Amino acid sequence: MKYTSREMMTIVAARQIRNGDIVFCGTGISMLAAMAAKNINAPESVIFFETGAIDAQLDEIPMAVADSRVMFGASLNGGLLDAFATMQNRITGKKVIGILGAAQIDRFGNINSTVIGDYFNPDVRFSGSGGACDVASFVPRSIIFMQHEKRKFVNKLDYLTSPGHLDGADGRKNAGLAPGGPEVIITDMAVMRFHDTTKQMYLHGYYPGVKKEKILENMEFEVDVSMAEEVRPPSLEELKILREKCDPQRLILGKI
Repeated sequence: MKYTSREMMTIVAARQIRNGDIVFCGTGISMLAAMAAKNINAPESVIFFETGAIDAQLDEIPMAVADSRVMFGASLNGGLLDAFATMQNRITGKKVIGILGAAQIDRFGNINSTVIGDYFNPDVRFSGSGGACDVASFVPRSIIFMQHEKRKFVNKLDYLTSPGHLDGADGRKNAGLAPGGPEVIITDMAVMRFHDTTKQMYLHGYYPGVKKEKILENMEFEVDVSMAEEVRPPSLEELKILREKCDPQRLILGKI
């Protein structure tokens, strides 16, 4: 069955979420991935938003974290303080997984969502961190969505918005950050992970029909490809639930 790259990315991200995970997500594909996981493989996961809604029913996909639909049927409708307290709580915080996006990422999973070019005279200025820096700093696991382009996988960030593994193995520890950091990067071509010791990015999986050489051509830095395997495509059941339950109007998925 045919599927789009966005559908592939969403399903691959959903598979990273497990029962018992508390999923902090933003607008767009990250929210859709959390919904897909809840409906497909992790029904006992909990979704919460920066705006304070925790464990919403999500019968329809909200268009933003401030959309009133994020509050429908929620276990708690609080505020910003409640959301960030959930993330940093000594008990619940250990179960939180964050879903982030960025304009640039480096080999250690540090991300830039602030500016392209010089900070004081940028070529492009973005909205900035939002809650992403807090998520990257405090949660034990995070998923990062990226378009697989050389201008995005860079040797040096134009600006460090949110920390990944900083400069490698002990980078987070030396900076006084919580253990953890980015676990997986999901692109429109591949799945990237980080070595346990060096914390450098490596190619974990490539999508059907995508060659390793093309993946490397679209990155400024080299990565280990020796462990890479083809990623399992979405099943008919996964696509059916994603299309008919999670986003039947294709507001996030877009046209087939």
